[in-house]
Amino acid sequence: MKGSRVVAITGAASGIGAACVTRFAREGWDVVLSYFQSSEEPAAQGLAQQVRGDGQEALLIQADVTRDEDCRRLAELTQQRFARLDALICSAGTTRIVPHADLDALTRDDFLNTSAVNTVGPFQIARACAPVLSAGDGGAIVIVSSYGAMLGTGSSIAYAASKGATNTLTMSLARVLAPRVRVNAVCPALVAEGFVERLNPQLFAARAAAQIQRAPLQKVGRPEDVAGDIYWLAAGTTLITGSVVMLDCGLHLNADA
Repeated sequence: MKGSRVVAITGAASGIGAACVTRFAREGWDVVLSYFQSSEEPAAQGLAQQVRGDGQEALLIQADVTRDEDCRRLAELTQQRFARLDALICSAGTTRIVPHADLDALTRDDFLNTSAVNTVGPFQIARACAPVLSAGDGGAIVIVSSYGAMLGTGSSIAYAASKGATNTLTMSLARVLAPRVRVNAVCPALVAEGFVERLNPQLFAARAAAQIQRAPLQKVGRPEDVAGDIYWLAAGTTLITGSVVMLDCGLHLNADA
């Protein structure tokens, strides 16, 4: 729809990214959907059709956020198609489930590959999109981090370390892209329909039961819950930048209990 606000979402084919596509389109935004693997294309195409069904425009781009040329291509195609970008959601991520105590199971490449997607990726896509985000009325970036970044938990030590770096990246970008662009991160705890549930349903069930028992809100979030909070940070606030927001159902309140 001409004149609509525009959001670009990486990792848009599944999980939190896909939920963000649905939420922003429902709110009247045009959507740039970025996906990585060719196997994700059917899901991304389905989401694009959903966006168009909501009366909005959709631009589908296959891109690897670890490749700077792909990030710059996404920014260029967005500029050409819409002549604006109001929000960037960095939801692309990767991990491998490795018990933290099994130090020998992690390799140098695990750290490099995980950080390339989870830390370097958001930096490169933010850098590429910064000029168009800064134009007009300015824009917002929301980076999907993790509760594991705060306490050194999660799917592996490499993953927690990459997300910890991502939180620092958020603050650095918020400082240098101000005042035109606000930059914040969200740190969800365990989320249903996420990579843990897909890769290891038994582990997910055990962690979900533990979170429900320990978290004051006694629940496990869903992708649409996270997408709602991301939308608020991107479109509903004006004074928040450089913040790392915990979306953990209050789990951190009982971290040492």
